[in-house]
Amino acid sequence: MRLTGADIVMECMLEQGVDTVFGYPGGSILNIYDSLYRYSDKIRHILTAHEEGAAHAADGYARSSGKCGVVFATSGPGATNLVTGIATAYMDSVPMVAVTCNVSTNLLGKDSFQEIDIVGITMPITKHNFLVKRAEDIAPAIRRAFAIARSGRPGPVLVDITKDATAEFVEFETELPQPLKKTMESDAKAVKTVLKFLEKSKKPLIYAGGGVISANATEELKQFQALMDCPIALSVMGLGGFPADHPDCCGMIGMHGTMATALAVKDCDLLIAIGARFSDRVTCDETTFARDAKILHFDADRAEVGKNIRVDGSLIGDAKTILGMLNEKLSQQEHAKWKKQVADWKQEYPVESPKIAALTPKFILETLHELTHGDAFICTDVGQHQMWTAQFYGFDYPRHFISSGGLGTMGFGLGAAIGTQIAHPDQTVINITGDGCFHMNMNELSTAATYNLPILEIVMNNQVLGMVRQWQRIFYDKRFSATVLNKKTDYDTVAKGLGANGVTVRTEQEFRRAVVRALEDRTTPTVINCVINPDEIVLPMVPGGQPIEDAILDVK
Repeated sequence: MRLTGADIVMECMLEQGVDTVFGYPGGSILNIYDSLYRYSDKIRHILTAHEEGAAHAADGYARSSGKCGVVFATSGPGATNLVTGIATAYMDSVPMVAVTCNVSTNLLGKDSFQEIDIVGITMPITKHNFLVKRAEDIAPAIRRAFAIARSGRPGPVLVDITKDATAEFVEFETELPQPLKKTMESDAKAVKTVLKFLEKSKKPLIYAGGGVISANATEELKQFQALMDCPIALSVMGLGGFPADHPDCCGMIGMHGTMATALAVKDCDLLIAIGARFSDRVTCDETTFARDAKILHFDADRAEVGKNIRVDGSLIGDAKTILGMLNEKLSQQEHAKWKKQVADWKQEYPVESPKIAALTPKFILETLHELTHGDAFICTDVGQHQMWTAQFYGFDYPRHFISSGGLGTMGFGLGAAIGTQIAHPDQTVINITGDGCFHMNMNELSTAATYNLPILEIVMNNQVLGMVRQWQRIFYDKRFSATVLNKKTDYDTVAKGLGANGVTVRTEQEFRRAVVRALEDRTTPTVINCVINPDEIVLPMVPGGQPIEDAILDVK
């Protein structure tokens, strides 16, 4: 059949099982939006307040559902407004396809109105990208984009199409996508080496990251941990990949991780990293990290192995495949004495939050966990509130913690919450943010209100840029340069003005009542402005470049 390039875009979306796209129209992408109008009974479009919000929404949709997120934007500023969202997805290995449209082919390279080389701009932050100038090349490019985004280590792919290509008529034939092949690249010799390390270890520690979740390997991880009979630690991106309430889970690893985990890293004789990349926020001082241990690394991306930390053995491939194979070959191990030692450290060094005000972050997160039975989808922005959420909510399910880990994107959370709520319309979705981040993305409250999304927005309002101020307090002799906000924002009025409910709380009783009311309302987003003390800080905290066990546990 003969279709326009724009209609081919829609048909390719249907081929890939896409039923929702996020975006914002403009001149160069008008042909695609005109086609979208005619396909609106099959593909839902969510119009956000800003293209960055659309990118984060596509990201949240992907993280929470396991599907590939899709975002549309026009040329020039529309495309550049996607950059932060694309980079966020890239750093956290999130499958996403961004479709942008550029000026017509005859206008390329002439500094035409809203012309931008978005392919060149996004090359370092995508798995791959395409510039498509002919209608007949649209379908192959989009099909390859989805395959690349989903395969191996997932990530974002950009397809930039010239406007004239979207208007041309060409022949089109439907082509269903091939199923993804889950493979392991390593040979039998590598497997034998790994098994020898696993069975010889006396004090093993598992370090699981986001790759476990993206590979849907949480059940295999539980079985592997049971066979290894050892403690397990999780990266920020790995939270929910193993139940936080499991007695062998020693918590988060890294700069703001638990002391039990830090001491386990120091004393283990074998560290087993699964779907994790040894970022600087995890290792702190890479020269001393797990210095007395052998290290195994299982990852889908060969380039990560040995990049940051030397390893003694590795397996390359999908975490589900690798763990499934190991679970068949590994004999039952027994490490009761080692597990008791780590459990004793958990008791000796609990993660606490000193009560210095009527309403504390710990109470807020633990109350949310109680009232949602630990089953809410929790999105966050970036800062102290993000780390408090990681520490105190207690994630027992995969894909329920939606947060920007690698890039640390302030302004991520509300857009991500919109995408998450669209993907899970009957579930509770909560965005935890700070007052600094709230001012970066509060425009998207209008999006949530327009689509009647019952997102609960929790603002931890301390009138400062908390995490930066914390560093200034500890390392810069309390020189609080540009971190005291003193915004005059009336949060209740802003919320109501954008179509949401708004309430300010200062006590535990007020907070609990506000959350209960918000959870009962399934038609409107609610902003709960939680007034907390500016001196609340995130502990433990490992100073930059120090060994992971040298954490700050108290600040006077």
